[in-house]
Amino acid sequence: MSDRPRKTAADLRSARWFAPDDLRSFGHRSRMMQLGYAEEEFRDRPVIGILNTWSELNSCHGHFPERVKDVKRGVLQAGGFPVEMPALSVDESFTKPTSMLYRNLLAMETEEIIRSHPLDGVVLMGGCDKTTPGLVMGAISAGVPMIYLPAGPMLRGHYAGQILGSGSDAWKYWDERRAGKISDVEWNGIQGGIARSVGTCMTMGTASTMTAITDAMGLTLPGASSIPAADAGHQRMGSACGRRIVDMVWEDLTPDRIVTDASVRNAAIVAMATGCSTNAVVHLIAMAGRAGITLQLDELDALGRVTPLIANVRPSGKDYLMEDFFYAGGLRALMKQLEDRLDLSCLTVTGETLGAGLDGAQVYNDDVIRPLSNPVYHEGSLAVLRGNLCPDGAVIKPAACDPAYHVHEGPALVFDSYPEMKAAVDDETLDVTPDHVMVLRNAGPLGGPGFPEWGMLPIPKALIAQGHRDMLRISDARMSGTSYGACVLHVAPEAHVGGPLALLRTGDTVRLDLPNRRLDMLVDEAELAARRAAWTPPEPRYARGWGYMFSAHVTQADKGCDFDFLESGFGPAAGEPDIF
Repeated sequence: MSDRPRKTAADLRSARWFAPDDLRSFGHRSRMMQLGYAEEEFRDRPVIGILNTWSELNSCHGHFPERVKDVKRGVLQAGGFPVEMPALSVDESFTKPTSMLYRNLLAMETEEIIRSHPLDGVVLMGGCDKTTPGLVMGAISAGVPMIYLPAGPMLRGHYAGQILGSGSDAWKYWDERRAGKISDVEWNGIQGGIARSVGTCMTMGTASTMTAITDAMGLTLPGASSIPAADAGHQRMGSACGRRIVDMVWEDLTPDRIVTDASVRNAAIVAMATGCSTNAVVHLIAMAGRAGITLQLDELDALGRVTPLIANVRPSGKDYLMEDFFYAGGLRALMKQLEDRLDLSCLTVTGETLGAGLDGAQVYNDDVIRPLSNPVYHEGSLAVLRGNLCPDGAVIKPAACDPAYHVHEGPALVFDSYPEMKAAVDDETLDVTPDHVMVLRNAGPLGGPGFPEWGMLPIPKALIAQGHRDMLRISDARMSGTSYGACVLHVAPEAHVGGPLALLRTGDTVRLDLPNRRLDMLVDEAELAARRAAWTPPEPRYARGWGYMFSAHVTQADKGCDFDFLESGFGPAAGEPDIF
């Protein structure tokens, strides 16, 4: 379907490094020979960079040392020359204060690795939450042919006859542990059984949300995001990515032809139907922005109002995990259910349309992937709120919280820091009721720092003891995609920059009206004006290094938290290196 002439060897980007009969190219060729390669291995062939976000502290990517071999096999089969390039791992579990602090660093590294090396195309290996948007953002900006290889979800968790979902069941059983209902032996058993293979969280958390978005956007092989990491099909998918990227180079199939207004809309619709992570909002806005597409929060809310949630996968669904989703037909089957709502003419990395990639897709279990006539939830998984607490927006996941809190009014219980909040919720004498609205502020992009996943505030022990497991919680933080509950997140502007959340006081009445998409503090304007006049900005979080750069340039949550100087409208890219 390409409307561009097929490339010749002389047209290859890598030919600028290796083809000329000059001193610079002599040096390039001699160093390749120093690495043990014969000239005929890398001359006149597409050089394929395999950007691998593996590390020994990233359990989600524990299979990548083997999977990169599958990709290389595919590249060689198709006549390309594969080169593995390590990229920042940005693991979710161990990186502090939050992996989100480093998403843009991975995006910058990806863009610069591609631009500065003799690469004709790239295979992006990621999956753990921030690696997907980071890699895709950088590759879109670099502009060479690219294909995304998702890590795939891990196998179901198991303990004592119970199926466990990573993240979601950790939060659930931790509350029972705090209530004294789980013994040391049981807790250790859950700990060892909740994550028992390589791969990303097997709930519809941020990892599976973002790989599904990338799949729906046309940047993976059709359905690649659903394949479990431990499945042999994942190996075959790896080699298929290697073969396909070589053809994409010859076809000059670049990401600007794939990431369009229509494909971004497709991705948003699919995300809503899957019960996506709230983090999808921040990352999808940033990914679209790299392609010059302005995606607004209100557009996402409008799609959420008309897109049923049809993936019965935890935490928004009640019964199943990603392994079940794969066996039920995977993302292709879900998109087949939605095809009347999608633009099927969008081009994908296959060189064919999205619609062609859905041919033959079937649902094999209609309780896992529901028909539109029997959804898990009548609307999509996200809603955007406005009001005097969040004039630039906030997000909530209605399907993952107790409907009793969809309309709620109660007194605020405000915390200025995570340590303060953590100490309070563990105080069994805390004066708190189920009607209280817990608030954590100074946890946004600048305040966190880095926008940490602190938004699923723990239920106070005093309420846990009474049998309560949900309450309204508000923050300018994010929360894990595996989390659930009545949590309002991404309040913008954040408190650290003087957003209205900074003016809220303990005891003020807060009102959530989800049907009307409102979040307000019931405080009169004169009082708010007095508080605003008395507010003083907090000290900067960083005085040097990456944190200083991050703080100087990161945008707010409603803008995607990209760096202002990396957005497509900031200025032209550096272009191709011209010093050889």
